[in-house]
Amino acid sequence: MSFWQTVDDQRALLFLKLGGSLITDKTTPYTPRPDVISRLAGEIATAQENQPGLKLVLGHGSGSFGHVAAKRFGTHQGVDSPEGWRGFAQVWYQASRLNRIVVEALHEAGLAAVALPPSGAVTTHQGQVTTWNLSPLRAALSAGLLPVVYGDVVFDQTIGGTILSTEELFAHLARALHPGRILLAGQDRGVWGDYPACSQLVKTITPQTWNQLAPALDGSANTDVTGGMASKVETMLTLVEEIPGLEGLIFSGEEPGQVSAALNGQTPGTRIHAGR
Repeated sequence: MSFWQTVDDQRALLFLKLGGSLITDKTTPYTPRPDVISRLAGEIATAQENQPGLKLVLGHGSGSFGHVAAKRFGTHQGVDSPEGWRGFAQVWYQASRLNRIVVEALHEAGLAAVALPPSGAVTTHQGQVTTWNLSPLRAALSAGLLPVVYGDVVFDQTIGGTILSTEELFAHLARALHPGRILLAGQDRGVWGDYPACSQLVKTITPQTWNQLAPALDGSANTDVTGGMASKVETMLTLVEEIPGLEGLIFSGEEPGQVSAALNGQTPGTRIHAGR
């Protein structure tokens, strides 16, 4: 039986996102963090060496690259003018610049990474994915490659164009591929129950506990044009309720070794699950 027929096996597949605030300096436009990106690539390579059967889809945010241009042109809300389309192209360019930096680091770490830009494959209707041919991504996984997606502009059937975050892309992929875990590596150690004091780390979130925690998350992370921490948690809660056995993890990639630990099955940070 080919991998094309068994890709939905949750034990075989993980999703990992490297947050934009982790891999770029979000206080300075168009500024990557090359040392951090290189270390993270090395941790992914180590995890794959330790788990030869690991299937991984990697995603990353746009940080101080795509978000700066997106905010300037309002691309996320739609595109309907020549100036807006120039902005659309600028967001695409900056997002792809950062992707190239990430992919180069992955290759330097010995990983067979292949970028699959959403702008060339995904279309939406009012910001919701309507078409995405996943055959290339499935083929990449089948071949033992590391497919890389990222927050990117896409063409939209009703509002011209918009932006899809990595979490939105992962949500669509999760419903199609059924990973066992979705790992979101950022700067924060996890979800804080007392932001901005940040002294009480929430170890577990379920749909049953969410209503009590939600008010504390209003400012709990850098909010950008595609949403902040509360949005990430809500997306993950929706997915863990829909997909049996799925769990999410929000944790810090700033701490060396945490990404490889998460890929190896450990649970640093905040675990999100259905609670059943």
